Amino acid sequence: MSGNVPPVEGGPAGPAEPGAHARRRRLRSDARRNIDALLEAAKEVFATTGVDAPAKRICDLAGVGVGTLYRHFPQRADLVMAVFRREVEACAASAAELAAAYGPGAALERWLHRYTEFLATKRGLAAALHRIDPEGTALSAYFRERFEPVLGSLLEGAAAAGEIGGDVTARELLHAVANLCVPPPDESVGYSRRMVTLLVDGLRYRAAGDRERS
Repeated sequence: MSGNVPPVEGGPAGPAEPGAHARRRRLRSDARRNIDALLEAAKEVFATTGVDAPAKRICDLAGVGVGTLYRHFPQRADLVMAVFRREVEACAASAAELAAAYGPGAALERWLHRYTEFLATKRGLAAALHRIDPEGTALSAYFRERFEPVLGSLLEGAAAAGEIGGDVTARELLHAVANLCVPPPDESVGYSRRMVTLLVDGLRYRAAGDRERS
């Protein structure tokens, strides 16, 4: 058949409406900025007021309307989990940044203190997460998946450089630091920092003993 055939309705069309793609991209960018602002605001409000803080307080700090909050996070549990995952990802990502900026031993110590800050400032969040996942199985698996590899890499680097003993695993160290982040009732996060510093000193002491015996 010859001649011009009109396009089938619903089939491939001609060029997109001028500016349509740019508008969609701008909308996606705006949505991403709103989500980031909400998560940062929720993190701050949760830390000072608790996870049950009024939605308006979070929205006012983020500079968005309440409707925007509920469009992205219909349930409070959705917002709590999103804040938690964002913080986990940031903590995990900082391991590579520290490894690039510092020597192996210093990078390990700085990341353990970063992890300590993460745990020590999430006490109210932890209770809310327990309501979401009472058994803790999904969250524990997520923790191990994100934190064990990055800490394992830091441990390997520090052990290879002879700065720590090589007989501790990432899982053991994560568990030890978590225990140190439950201070006595009259102590602050400074207590946990001091205890983690002592823990790292112990790892270095083992390395010094290994060098003396070799």
